[in-house]
Amino acid sequence: MSRELHIVGFKVGRETYGVPIKSLHEIVRVPEITAVPDAPDYLEGVINLRGKIVSVMDLRKRFGEKEATLRKQNRILVVEHGGRLAGLIVDSASEVLKIPADAVEAPPAVFQDGGLNCVTGLGKVDGRLVVLLDMSKLLAPGSLQVKSEPGEKKTVAKAEAKGAAAK
Repeated sequence: MSRELHIVGFKVGRETYGVPIKSLHEIVRVPEITAVPDAPDYLEGVINLRGKIVSVMDLRKRFGEKEATLRKQNRILVVEHGGRLAGLIVDSASEVLKIPADAVEAPPAVFQDGGLNCVTGLGKVDGRLVVLLDMSKLLAPGSLQVKSEPGEKKTVAKAEAKGAAAK
């Protein structure tokens, strides 16, 4: 019996990406986002998701797309990583994909050299490639570092931890 990976597929630009379904908390429409001062360009801010404060990253900006305007079909994938929730703005959430483990190849070395170390592999599904993302590297504390006052940063982290603990 061959092992299958269960992946949530989503689109950013023309590409299809995937994250493990076990890391997905939910998919929501894009609500009003509260900006966080001095945050990196791709960190849109935070949202209040039923009492939990969730930081929201725009994957289009994170992947280098300059013109990232919100449209009706945009969604936020709320993922859980390290006991904390984070939101990823994507162009659209497509489907749950079942990819046989033997249909996944390691990313080319050029991805690692170019700093794209958040790619864990490339899955082949129905003649197309799905770029598989590593949540731990995509959401690494260094990549989400908010450049703000130390007290302010702790407040956001505390609120996120409290929200994750209440779950």
